[in-house]
Amino acid sequence: MGSEQATVDAVAYEIFHGVSGKWALPVMNLLGEGTLRFNELHAAAEGISHKMLTQTLRGLERDGVVRRLVHPTVPPRVDYSLTEAGQALRGTINGLCGWTRRYLEQIEAARTRFG
Repeated sequence: MGSEQATVDAVAYEIFHGVSGKWALPVMNLLGEGTLRFNELHAAAEGISHKMLTQTLRGLERDGVVRRLVHPTVPPRVDYSLTEAGQALRGTINGLCGWTRRYLEQIEAARTRFG
């Protein structure tokens, strides 16, 4: 049982590392509103490079957070959306944001005391 828990923890840390990157949360937030094509995502996520958006989407897809659907058209059309797991993760992240809003004064006071 301990070994299984260690494996789960290791995977969790990998996923947390991936979604804590600079662009993963904004991309997930945008996709939480609905399916978008690459260029729509690129335009909506201001400041992200083409290369970084590609890397971010690949990492989120690898972890089962984002679904990539290629339509057999010429030119190819690729749609991105959140999976069920991605929607659930977005809900968890929104919960963390709610926690921050709830405790913001205490957090700011602690940071002031800290220096």
